[in-house]
Amino acid sequence: MSDSSISLNTCILILKEHHLLKSSAVQDAVPTKMNYISYDSRDIKTNTLFFCKGKGFRPTYLSMAKDSGATCYVAEQPYPEGKGMHALVVRDVTKAMALLSAAFYRFPQDDLYVVAFTGTKGKTTSAYFLKGMLDQINGGRTALFSSVDDIVGPKPEDKFKSSLTTPESLDLFRDMRTAVDNGMTHLVMEVSSQAYKKNRVFGLTYDLGFFLNITPDHIGPNEHPNFADYLHCKLQLMVNSRKCIINAMSDHFDEIYAAATTTTNPDSIYLFARNDFENPNLKQPIDFRFQSVETDMKETEFKLFCASEKAKKLPIAGDYTLQMIGDFNEMNGTAAIIGAGLAGESYAECAKGIRHVTIPGRMETLPSKNHGTVIVDYAHNKASMIALMSFMQREFNNPKIIVVVGAPGDKGVSRRPGFSESLTAYANKAFLTTDDPGFEDPMDIAQEIDAGIDHEKVDVTIELDREKAIHDAIAMSNKDDIVLICGKGADPFQKIRGVDTPYPTDIKVAESVINELEKDDEE
Repeated sequence: MSDSSISLNTCILILKEHHLLKSSAVQDAVPTKMNYISYDSRDIKTNTLFFCKGKGFRPTYLSMAKDSGATCYVAEQPYPEGKGMHALVVRDVTKAMALLSAAFYRFPQDDLYVVAFTGTKGKTTSAYFLKGMLDQINGGRTALFSSVDDIVGPKPEDKFKSSLTTPESLDLFRDMRTAVDNGMTHLVMEVSSQAYKKNRVFGLTYDLGFFLNITPDHIGPNEHPNFADYLHCKLQLMVNSRKCIINAMSDHFDEIYAAATTTTNPDSIYLFARNDFENPNLKQPIDFRFQSVETDMKETEFKLFCASEKAKKLPIAGDYTLQMIGDFNEMNGTAAIIGAGLAGESYAECAKGIRHVTIPGRMETLPSKNHGTVIVDYAHNKASMIALMSFMQREFNNPKIIVVVGAPGDKGVSRRPGFSESLTAYANKAFLTTDDPGFEDPMDIAQEIDAGIDHEKVDVTIELDREKAIHDAIAMSNKDDIVLICGKGADPFQKIRGVDTPYPTDIKVAESVINELEKDDEE
């Protein structure tokens, strides 16, 4: 990576400009140029700018950073442990970190065409679809920040598993700088509500911003206190995008559209919806419509229409085929195609680019001879569970649906009643199991979901060993049944008591169970 640095004067100017600086203490004998930045006291170099942030911050971390070579700290209060260092005391350390990180890494967003997706479901799929299409026109130089993988360059070592849907601001701007230095020209990213709640993207403006949908999610003691706060954080993406693309079928559409118009001319706001969608209260014309042609267990075909005059300026109308099953993926595909069109792509480039996109852990279908169709999917909230199960019910003419699912601990507490409701509505059999329990007892989580299920409609087994739950679900299934393994997708670990504990992934577990059962059947 090319050398980066920032001077103390630059930091002070940036913080003053954004009305964040409360006070500064400058030490005459200490260098005023910082060659490294960090919020981790274990990751310090000579002349580091250190951010005192996070719920778990302890003043002793500042002492450690100072002993290791940090010369300046940014914090919301002065600390005696920082004596002899430059001190920048600010109103909000997370906002300060975002602004100073962007400056330290020389504003990499200015050298990238940045596209962001938000929504309760569909962010990852839409992001992968758009990357597939943009790679057609830029020779594979599209960076990706998603909840599955982060990609910052063209080589295999430039791709790694992501730890957060949207990284901390310092990591985000560092990875963007790496992407620019690696020759990437476009960036597609998922933006979570937490990214705005915690100021990870503070100060960032997107060339295109997408709002896919919103349903209650991520509400709990460690996330959003209520739905209004969740919606408010999601809406910030619209406020910070040059062009906005909105799903007109989304709940709270009026609020989403109003947020977009606060900073964006209506000419740069695009709406899309299913062909048969009508809302008599909608004052704006819908620009793009999509219509199902055919979907089966291998692929999905749909048509895209450019309905308004401004939509017709984009040459993207036509027939599209996705390798991803599920009619809900037509919505994700449509959003991504509009993004590709706005980035300058033609219909032929879009259709070719989206045709073979697959996403690890998303709608991965594993056929078996005697044990039905096994599908591994990342569905991890009520909206995505209902979309998945209702599609299966329609596609297979009311099959028996067997579901393996758990809810994470410490977060998404509001999802648990949603799991109970969706299982009651569609499942015949549920195995409640472990899914990133964190610091909670997985049995308590499973019992909380179980308590909300109508046991006259759904037979429930609590099996906390996830591998055994998957085994038992597949083993009990017959040829015409559907087994849905939900939640973890391609995640290779379980988060247990603060430790990422290795786990083979749902796909590998399911594959080995099918192989083992089919061997037994043959003997």
